[in-house]
Amino acid sequence: MEILNGKNILIIGATGGIGSRAVKLLAGSGAKLFLAGRNSDKLQQVAKENNVPAERIFVLDISQPDAVTELKEKYFQQFPSIDILVNAAGIGIIKTMDTLTEVDFFKTLNYNLYAPFLLIKAFLPAMKEVKKGLIINIPGVLGKVPMAGAAAYCASKYGLVGMLQSIREELKRTDIRITNLFLGGVDSPFWDTIELKVQREKMVQAEEAAKAIWFLCQQPSSGVVSEMVLQPFNHQAI
Repeated sequence: MEILNGKNILIIGATGGIGSRAVKLLAGSGAKLFLAGRNSDKLQQVAKENNVPAERIFVLDISQPDAVTELKEKYFQQFPSIDILVNAAGIGIIKTMDTLTEVDFFKTLNYNLYAPFLLIKAFLPAMKEVKKGLIINIPGVLGKVPMAGAAAYCASKYGLVGMLQSIREELKRTDIRITNLFLGGVDSPFWDTIELKVQREKMVQAEEAAKAIWFLCQQPSSGVVSEMVLQPFNHQAI
């Protein structure tokens, strides 16, 4: 396993239920973190709790190209390189086709597919310069198995998986690794705004999902964990 002490790690979605817990685990392992998220107050709180300096946090909408460009500039003002990019951001709009709007559809694609594209475009060149690095995304199990009422969400996550598989093919002659974490139902704020009856007490705990990210950040340099699946016992879709 690789040692995280001194690694330069960028965490997108650092204020989320999973992302904030991953920050704590990675900070506790001695990694040097740069945190990004949408909620300014939460981001400052997470940074303070984990001793991340104010100059190493950035509030942004990751679906906006100019914001991602500014994030890149701010990041490289603090760190000379990037070892690991963790994208724990995204949105979930679960609606049947008769209620799903065009706005819903394109908003989902913007945050779950277009935004990861922008992030990789921004930070992959630095990894290619040194021919090493790790990119972790979280397509979730709906990036492999469809669910009724999740047309937009599945479209975004299936698209994300396809894009990452294609990029992986481009990087085979380097030591740049791409890992997909397929999470099943996780008890996190993700479900707070979704009108769907779910048994959150039977879901994977956010802390355990964060541990999966922490573990994947330590995968051996001699190999790659291409995929990890973590899902509840009572709803194993894969």
